[in-house]
Amino acid sequence: MSLSVAIQMDPIQGVDIDADTTFRMAEEAQARGHELFFYTPDRLTWEEGRVKATGWPLKVRRERGDHFELGEARSVDLSTLDVVLLRQDPPFDMSYVTNTHMLERLKGSALVINDPFWVRNCPEKILVLDFADLSPPTMVARSLADLRAFKERHGEIILKPLYGNGGAGVFRLPQSDRNLASLHELFSGINREPLIAQAFLPAVEKGDKRVILIEGEPVGVINRVPQKGETRSNMHVGGRAEKCELDDADFEIARRIGPTLRERGQLFVGIDVIGGKLTEINVTSPTGMQELERFDGVNIAAKFWEAIEVRRAAATR
Repeated sequence: MSLSVAIQMDPIQGVDIDADTTFRMAEEAQARGHELFFYTPDRLTWEEGRVKATGWPLKVRRERGDHFELGEARSVDLSTLDVVLLRQDPPFDMSYVTNTHMLERLKGSALVINDPFWVRNCPEKILVLDFADLSPPTMVARSLADLRAFKERHGEIILKPLYGNGGAGVFRLPQSDRNLASLHELFSGINREPLIAQAFLPAVEKGDKRVILIEGEPVGVINRVPQKGETRSNMHVGGRAEKCELDDADFEIARRIGPTLRERGQLFVGIDVIGGKLTEINVTSPTGMQELERFDGVNIAAKFWEAIEVRRAAATR
């Protein structure tokens, strides 16, 4: 089955071909005979009842410094394509939200992965609240008094922006720390969003697992270990990927959240697990595919496209 595939992503010029998950998805799609069309989020438009994008036919190759080739720019009615991959990186701001509203209007024509309605309604740090018993003690609040009370109850906490990504703005506040008010003032000066606080999990020193799920089923895991003296394990900030195995806690978490992900069209998801506790459910643009493939020798990208092909075939019956 040959599919016409549009990829909504950030500029392809700067991707790391040895780490970028979207590049790996495009590479596998091309190997399977699918036709690729690339555009950036700012080139998505709604015009007189049609969702359109101005972009380029795309070919990719695994050659550092020469990893892509673009055809002649053109405007495409996305409803005429088979698949649209929503793969732009956060931040999950109003621009991102608006794009999900426009892509949602493709329902019944192009298959959008992940489903934009539920991407919008399942932000990484919000969806996890539906599974409070699987997670560390958590608070979402704007009130400094509430955050102080939470810290007094749990001692050492992690404080982070509700819609941040890549480890940006994540602070570890030990029991003796006196900076909560200053951090609250700093964040409040940037936006009006609440903050999220979680009880600190000492197990993070041994790593933060990224478990990849396709159609709600776990297909592999990597362990991300923070640098010495660092709390954050995100690879964007120097975390080191290590091989590890799925354990009973990972399977139990997947068993619990899998049906919700399938029902909401969240086909490719990355969850974060520390010490057996679920901390985030990443649906916007999850990463980790290439690291997992290298450690396990399994073609995760092929599993991803097989799932899309099944969904697309079912939609056209």
